[in-house]
Amino acid sequence: MEVDGKPGIVLPEGLGLRHDEAGLALVRGDMALRCDFAQMLPRLRQDRLAHELLVRAARVRGVEAPTALDATAGLGEDSLLLAAAGFSVTLVEHDPVIAALLRDGLERAANEPQLEGIVARMTLVEGDSVEVLAGLAVAPDVVYLDPMFPAKHKDAATKKKLQLFQMLESPCTNEDQLMHAALAARPRKVVVKRPLKGPFLAGRKPSSSLTGKVVRYDVYVP
Repeated sequence: MEVDGKPGIVLPEGLGLRHDEAGLALVRGDMALRCDFAQMLPRLRQDRLAHELLVRAARVRGVEAPTALDATAGLGEDSLLLAAAGFSVTLVEHDPVIAALLRDGLERAANEPQLEGIVARMTLVEGDSVEVLAGLAVAPDVVYLDPMFPAKHKDAATKKKLQLFQMLESPCTNEDQLMHAALAARPRKVVVKRPLKGPFLAGRKPSSSLTGKVVRYDVYVP
């Protein structure tokens, strides 16, 4: 089948793609997964955005127009938070199907008055994040890593959608390479999302951490 103009991409058995008035969706039976930035609008209010742990962890003092590279973009929700907080964000996604869902979501959001200014600061790059990081000409202020990990404390609907997503995107198996590439890019900081009680990524102790109810953000200052 053809995905986003690219022929020869094979979806796992039982999965399909559907394009309707709501946009592109990954479907399996009665489940549908799509990139929908509009549902994030309540979290983008300035009074709530300032309290987002990711925004607090990524904040760079003294930089008027900060830049970030999200090396594990997925469906872009975390990148949207950073863009709403004023970052120019490069989103890197290696899976062509997920990239297609994300691109569709960005295009639809660009036509929404409440989102167009935010997504204008988001640029999608399809490729391997380790290679992209190694090829950067200019270091971003922040490199953000959210390697997939088993989800806990989720409601049934969220778990089902996560299972759908995981049929395309496997848990991270190259932690050492990913962390090394992020640090080698020489950003001001690397921010890593982890399970609340999970181990440090690649066994590296962070400079500091911000802890929430179910996740934490480890911050590395090279």
